[in-house]
Amino acid sequence: MSPATLLAAGLLTVCGTLTLLAGCAPPEVVDAAPVTVTATVTRTATVTVTAAPPEPTAEAAPPPDPVPNEPAPVYEWGPAIDDGPRPGASGDPVLDGDGEPERYVIGPGDSFFDVAQRFNLPQQQLLRMNPQVHDYGEVVYIGDVINLDWQKVGVD
Repeated sequence: MSPATLLAAGLLTVCGTLTLLAGCAPPEVVDAAPVTVTATVTRTATVTVTAAPPEPTAEAAPPPDPVPNEPAPVYEWGPAIDDGPRPGASGDPVLDGDGEPERYVIGPGDSFFDVAQRFNLPQQQLLRMNPQVHDYGEVVYIGDVINLDWQKVGVD
């Protein structure tokens, strides 16, 4: 750019700015009449309130001793129903004389949860039926025998 072009651009910028500011004016000064404030002291009446003595109240009876809740009922779900092999419970159950599943032997890849699912038993129920299983059934070993007879506890 030539110096003349730069000078022209600068002048246009200055003129544009002045044009915009031309519409701005300082606020008008309004002369106000002086105001005089006079403080006056007035007396107010003093009110005295006396409360009546409280009436004697009867002693509240002590709360009754807490009564513990009854233990939660244990719902027996009934006999195990074999829904067939599945991943995590693919072994063959030992059946009783009526053909009902009586025991299950843990095999490779089996888990306690999957055994409960296969035989349509809630895991808590299967844990109550098998007190020999520890850690909420999270740790079972190959060869562990699981009781599936809902009328017995533990393995004979």
